Amino acid sequence: MTRVSTRLLLLICFAWLTPAQAQVRHCVAPDGTQIFTDRKCEELGARKSEPPASTSTNTAAGARYSRRNVCPSSVQDLAYALEKAVQARDANQIAALYDWAGMSTSSAYRVMAQLQQTASRPLVRVRIAESSGTSEDESDAPSSMRITGLRVEQTLANGITPASAFFGLRRRLGCWWLHL
Repeated sequence: MTRVSTRLLLLICFAWLTPAQAQVRHCVAPDGTQIFTDRKCEELGARKSEPPASTSTNTAAGARYSRRNVCPSSVQDLAYALEKAVQARDANQIAALYDWAGMSTSSAYRVMAQLQQTASRPLVRVRIAESSGTSEDESDAPSSMRITGLRVEQTLANGITPASAFFGLRRRLGCWWLHL
């Protein structure tokens, strides 16, 4: 009987306990440092951080934010995003288009080095690479072209010598991704 009454007493005590309600505040110090705290920003000599701009606004930051959060749903969208990333000479933007799933750390470092090399060269154009889909049986029929990847045509630093990088394509989770 004492075990039952002890357990019942504990259950009643726990029923009155409520979880602590701590609000995390996002503040910005006068020097621009971001602070996350449970205290009021004013107590720390900081000001409350403004929420991020809505993606529906027409600001450049809002447009950039919304574009980066949407994956390429077609090969043409992927080619456009790759072209913009190479024009910006930003290996991180190219990396955002890469399918990293299942890759080891050492492989990722090798791929990132290749992406950095691609980003460092001047862009000529990005084109969709296709291969002929004809077989021997269909030699009389018109050939159907199959998309095999994206070719980034560039020049070396001297601006004359041609260079290129080829990226294969993967479709995963409704998006198109690059791979080497």
